[in-house]
Amino acid sequence: MRTDFSPDELPSGDFYRLLTAVIVPRPIAWVSSTSADGVDNLAPHSFFTVASVTPPIIQFTSVGKKDSLRNIVATGEFIVNLAPAHLIAEVNATGTNFPPEVSEFDAAGLTREAGRTVQVPRVAESPVALECKLHSTLEMGDCVLVFGEVTHAAVASEALQGSHPTINKLDPLSRLGLDEWGATGPVSELKRIRTANWPGEFRPTHRSKG
Repeated sequence: MRTDFSPDELPSGDFYRLLTAVIVPRPIAWVSSTSADGVDNLAPHSFFTVASVTPPIIQFTSVGKKDSLRNIVATGEFIVNLAPAHLIAEVNATGTNFPPEVSEFDAAGLTREAGRTVQVPRVAESPVALECKLHSTLEMGDCVLVFGEVTHAAVASEALQGSHPTINKLDPLSRLGLDEWGATGPVSELKRIRTANWPGEFRPTHRSKG
């Protein structure tokens, strides 16, 4: 048995909350930007993904036209910092709707670190900074998709195994529904099956409940 929901029959806010409760977990783009007046902004955006491999382009969605979007359009630059679980209070604080003249770096007590290819500061406490030049924006409904070409990646050396970032060292936060947040938890490793190795009869090792 299922319960059916239609976006045409629910208030948009209710259907939005349903979507964010079932499209989980969502990685957080902790976006730093600088206004045309020189004010550094920092805000979490949980509609975030990789948009292209070559060239390397990442994408986040601005729900409404907020300071991050205005700054990025004005300057053409931004940084996506990884939001680690131990900074959950600071990440949450930077989601506060401060006026444009207030820097979330200062309000949340975070340290600026100079970028290498952009004039936007990194979050020094974050283990990863992806420096980006604005590629394009795309308006969709009441949102704006922001695409940035990654011009430089800086990863904390202690989070690397060789040249590969390790998930237990990064310990990324994720957003769930309502006011819920998630951490990594147990991690499973399972190699993709190639066609040549496909078994004659597929027998999954894990069965769903029910």
